[in-house]
Amino acid sequence: MTNPTPLNVATNYFDALGRGDVPTLMGMLGTDVTWHQPGRNQFSGTHRGVDGVGRLLGGMMTASEGTFGLTVDGTMMVNGDQVAVPVRFAGRRDDASMDMSGVDLLTVVDGKIVAIHLFSADGEAEDAFWGAP
Repeated sequence: MTNPTPLNVATNYFDALGRGDVPTLMGMLGTDVTWHQPGRNQFSGTHRGVDGVGRLLGGMMTASEGTFGLTVDGTMMVNGDQVAVPVRFAGRRDDASMDMSGVDLLTVVDGKIVAIHLFSADGEAEDAFWGAP
């Protein structure tokens, strides 16, 4: 059996994310995945491994009072084992909100996502929403 293409993996990842299917989403990550979160906020930096990414995503849902969401906002673009995905992400809580575009860059090896680099259209606004480290 052959491994799915990077585009297939990215498509399935974002479908699972859109459904809120966390077990499927987490199962698509390589055990040593690295997640590079931009900015200067409590979630910024490199998060390693499935457990580290799980803690990051759980923290984001807590900080956004369960409202954080992300959708694909354009055509996925593939270059070898990397897939660049235009996204729109938003969240709100009682005292703040954010809604902006970005790009998620996924690296896929042997059918698993091994690295995720995130880019935000307005890093200062994202930092303000997530809060200081």
